[in-house]
Parts: sequence; C-alpha cells; structure tokens
Amino acid sequence: MAVGQKAVFLDRDGVLDVDTGYISRPEQVQWVPGAKTALARLHKLGYAVFVVTNQSGIARGYYTVEDMKVLHAFMAKEIEKAGGQITHFYYCPHHPTKGTVKELVHPCSCRKPQPGMILQAFSDYALLREGSFLIGDRQSDIDAALAAGLPGYLFQEGNLDEFLQKILRIEANGRGLSEHPHH
Repeated sequence: MAVGQKAVFLDRDGVLDVDTGYISRPEQVQWVPGAKTALARLHKLGYAVFVVTNQSGIARGYYTVEDMKVLHAFMAKEIEKAGGQITHFYYCPHHPTKGTVKELVHPCSCRKPQPGMILQAFSDYALLREGSFLIGDRQSDIDAALAAGLPGYLFQEGNLDEFLQKILRIEANGRGLSEHPHH
C-alpha cells in the first residue's frame, strides 16, 4: 500500500449488498446496483477501500464470526473479479443491550455511530485524511465518519457507482483535488 493513500469507507448492508437483514451466507448476497463497478473505479483511482460494518447479529447469536469471515471472503473475491479490491473488513460484533452471546453485549467504541472502526483503519494503515470519505446508508454511518474527522455521504437507493461519481466530483471540486473521474 502506498504511503499516504486516500481511503473510502463503506458500510456493508445497504451500500454494497441489499440490506435484507442479518445475512451470513454467500448465497444471501444481493449486490446493490453499481456496487462492483464503484469498487473497481475506486481501485483504479488508487483509493484504499475499507468496509466498516456493525454486525450485531453475532452478539444476537444469529451467526458466528467465522460465518461472517466466510461471507466477507466471498464478497472480496467477487469484488476482485470485477476489478476492485477491499483492503480490509472491519466489523463490530457488539450490541449495547441485546444478545445471547453475553461477552459481546456491552457498549463499545467500534459500533457506529462511534468512530472506532474508522480510527482503527487509520492506525493500521498509512492513510490520508484529506480526500478520504465514507459512504453509508444510515445516519449512524455519517455520524461515525464525522466523529473520525471525515465527510460522510448518505446513500439511500439507486446505483452506487453513479452516486460515487457525484461524490468524486464534489470531493475534487470542494477540496481542490486534481483527480477527476472522467470515463
């Protein structure tokens, strides 16, 4: 990874895959339109891509960390086939009040809207804050980005790649960056 690389943080459910509720197996993945193309675009432009996802289904006992890791490996491979790359998946297995896995039921600093997963990525990798941003589908995602000192963009429906292209134009114009996504 290049020193001082820009990063894009993506929520998983509702941004990369259609949020159908507590998915845990590859065959349950329904890609959001434009998701694979968007990640290929980000890779081509030199961004490090991180998934930051609350996974309280683990605390609730719906699936295990191992189930989730298999799902993430499948998603990463599908993104690679499309020309993209996910640098790392960060996940929060906790829930502050609900769950059957008692050691995971407590408040934490990683569950969005807390910025813990984003801050961990900055700790683990040589990333630039300038030019980095988050795309999420809930206000808690945006709040986590803002708490980490990054802009957050709320994606609610449609084509992720079209949404990303608008963000890249905003980022380029608003921050005076020289990178423009022309294709």
